[in-house]
Amino acid sequence: MIWLIRHGEAAAGWGDHPDPGLSAVGAKQAEAVAEILKGAGVQRVVSSPMQRCRETSAPLAAKLGLTPVIAPQVSEIATPPGTADRVDWLRTVMAGTWTSAGPDYSQWRSRMSTFAHDLPDGAAVFSHFVAINALCGFLEQDDRVTMFRPGHCSITRLERRHGQLRVAEYGSEAATRVL
Repeated sequence: MIWLIRHGEAAAGWGDHPDPGLSAVGAKQAEAVAEILKGAGVQRVVSSPMQRCRETSAPLAAKLGLTPVIAPQVSEIATPPGTADRVDWLRTVMAGTWTSAGPDYSQWRSRMSTFAHDLPDGAAVFSHFVAINALCGFLEQDDRVTMFRPGHCSITRLERRHGQLRVAEYGSEAATRVL
């Protein structure tokens, strides 16, 4: 089993800050997801390098006595250089497909899939809305950028069958807005 956990609520909107930490609510969400996962068999904690993911992974890592592995492969989708309005750009991307997003993003998605496939069972991966969608879409052979709307600290479960990862259960959904 591999768990994909979306980070807790950020202290700032995506368009307002390039790398915000968690809000007070997000910190409580991180504690709650740590309680849920502490007895689930997690043996490795992996986090995006973004602050909100590192802060979300910290309570589980502390409860299990583990040091999170920081993995850029599960980080947020990169904004193209020179993009004047990040929010508008992301809304457009989220409404489209990976094919229409271009080869750089398709390659990013493929690299993330390879990284996830190489993870051992028992890994809890703290990542982002678009990244979780990218990986699940790749595994499900769905080209849509937004397949589902994982809520803050939702847990999506992946399992290995016949050597291949597949989505076993999608995490809880929420009305996520790009701010």
